[in-house]
Amino acid sequence: MLQEMLSKTDGKVNQIVYWSRPLDWHNQTLTPNPDAIYLMVFTNTKDVGPIVIEVPPADGGSINGNIVDTWQVPLEDVGPAGADQGKGGKYVVLPPGYDGTIPNGFIPLKSNTFGGYALLRSNLSSHSDADVAKSVDYAKKIRVYPLSQAAAPPETIFTDAESVLFDSTIRYDPSFFTSLDRIIQHEPWLTRDKAMVDQLATLGIVKGKPFSPSAGTRRQLKAGIDEARQWLQWKYDHELVPFYDKGSWNYPANPVLVKAAAASFDEPAAYPVDIRGLTYSYGYIGIKRLGTGQFYLISINDDDGRPFEGASTYKLTVPANVPIEQYWSLTAYDRKTHALIKNMPRASRSSQIPELVKNVDGSVDLYLGPKAPKGKDANWIPTDPNRGFELMFRLYAPTKALFDKTWVLSDVERVRDVVRKRGTK
Repeated sequence: MLQEMLSKTDGKVNQIVYWSRPLDWHNQTLTPNPDAIYLMVFTNTKDVGPIVIEVPPADGGSINGNIVDTWQVPLEDVGPAGADQGKGGKYVVLPPGYDGTIPNGFIPLKSNTFGGYALLRSNLSSHSDADVAKSVDYAKKIRVYPLSQAAAPPETIFTDAESVLFDSTIRYDPSFFTSLDRIIQHEPWLTRDKAMVDQLATLGIVKGKPFSPSAGTRRQLKAGIDEARQWLQWKYDHELVPFYDKGSWNYPANPVLVKAAAASFDEPAAYPVDIRGLTYSYGYIGIKRLGTGQFYLISINDDDGRPFEGASTYKLTVPANVPIEQYWSLTAYDRKTHALIKNMPRASRSSQIPELVKNVDGSVDLYLGPKAPKGKDANWIPTDPNRGFELMFRLYAPTKALFDKTWVLSDVERVRDVVRKRGTK
């Protein structure tokens, strides 16, 4: 993502790149949320020292945000569900080994890396132009500046990437190793990762030396990354952890990983490397307190266990009284890339949409497919008939009924199967 920002926009580190409209398919990041205003801050403390990310109080708007280091280890959540609890806060990201004084009123975040980033989402009341503008104006109250200039912070620079084809999907080719080398050269080795020093050296990745693989090595790297992709795909198909005892909705990440990440991977008897690799093949942010500010459910199959096909039509009934204090949404992603499906007019439907049609009992029927069923356009999410897809159901500010499972999200059904099943009753 950092390289995409540097090469595709005018944005720089320790500034803010943002999208002035809800995301569409031009934002090709991993499983992004198209129902919020997105802001990203790529921090670098190597040259300027500690960096402050100042978040405004939740007054007339609110931020759901997460700050991570280069290795996607969560440092802290921000906003009403974060350390500032909606009161606003000055989060200061510290370089490795920093022992300087932190002024009163700042929230120190000890990072093991010089680089890192923050994903900040400015919540929307609706997708109307007025509410979008209000959310953007609120988001522009965020400030980013060096701690050394905290007495008189310089103006924060915002770069709008709304019209940019911003593609940070994973490159399953030898360029992956070039990106890995770039990080190895920039960051200190962590004690827990030193087992990789010699292994990476066999690939030609050595700290302090240029990475110049031969043609033969590049062929081996290509074979290796192809095998890694197949391995990750198999694990994604078979090892997601079900959220309910029955059904096709899964946890967004294995609970073992969630626990380890919340502890910054400092547990002496746990380091779930494989699970971590799987999770970050379809997502890119680390959350310190998953389930407080937001929670996600993932589905890759219909109620009969068949992968979703873009050429078919599906129906999801969202039961009434969704356990949230903010909003819920359903988003479709490309099954292969885990990004928004390209060239679609929209990617999601959410409770923020005023035209969303509800049933008499308060439930909502959502439809997915290449064409909207007659009269169902307001509740329809388009799919590409030539590509498979996957789904993420988001719940922002979730409440107890989600976790005690007294509220249960229905499985997604193929429409012709729904008709057939009803006809046999």
